[in-house]
Amino acid sequence: MSEDRSSGQPKSWLEKLTDLFSDDPQSRQDIKEIVREAAQRSIVDTETLTIVEGALQVSDMQVRDIMIPRAQMTSISINEALSDALTKITESAHSRFPVLGDDQDEVVGILLAKDLLPQILNDQRDSFRVQDVLRPATFVPESKRLNVLLQEFRATRNHMALVVDEFGGVAGLVTIEDVLEQIVGEIEDEHDFDDEDSLIKVMDDDTCMVKALTPIEDFNEHFGAEFANSEFDTIGGIVVHHFGRVPECNEAITIDRWQFKVVNGCSRRINLLHVVELERQADEQPE
Repeated sequence: MSEDRSSGQPKSWLEKLTDLFSDDPQSRQDIKEIVREAAQRSIVDTETLTIVEGALQVSDMQVRDIMIPRAQMTSISINEALSDALTKITESAHSRFPVLGDDQDEVVGILLAKDLLPQILNDQRDSFRVQDVLRPATFVPESKRLNVLLQEFRATRNHMALVVDEFGGVAGLVTIEDVLEQIVGEIEDEHDFDDEDSLIKVMDDDTCMVKALTPIEDFNEHFGAEFANSEFDTIGGIVVHHFGRVPECNEAITIDRWQFKVVNGCSRRINLLHVVELERQADEQPE
């Protein structure tokens, strides 16, 4: 708590608010305290508090803190056939893809999924070449601060940048959504349920989309599972525990007879899981 230097007494909320808009320099901690006290007094809501704290945190973070590592990137080859590219796009459900050159070490551009629509509609599968729809890639260092990157994204209207290490090699990628999620939390996308109250969405006989916040009891009841809820309350907690860390999107793990694949999440948590019951699939395979 800030103190009045002349009296040694803690400043009132009004005094701290006045100081915030004065010409005197203020620390980030002072700003956090003011907004937190305002939230406690219901002057601002908790969402505003989260955004302010997230914005202050972003100015201290670097690209390396939130980037998707190269090993987790879904990329397209410069010589990729249209059918193969469409398969990757469909499975990943992303909209932008780094394109690798002939040596597979150099990123030569970005492919936007929407740029493939004319190729499909005009039935140009045989004549398709990735380089014909290639867009220039933006490269940023691992050490770039997120607030600076966000300003650059806004100025250039780019949504994705490739992250390079000190030797110039591609270390990963970062998107504008990754940065914004550090400020405002999860941003819903096409994978999120239309029904906000639904926790489990059946896709077909073998697979389901499951929100990570699904209580273990509900998961067990739906799938006939027997996961213990003594240590964790949600199925997401069990998945993170088995990974030993917060997994990246598209990472998968098998627990008992279920495979869990992360469909949506950020660097702090997972949000949505693609769940497949493996034993049922094996039982239904033709002899």
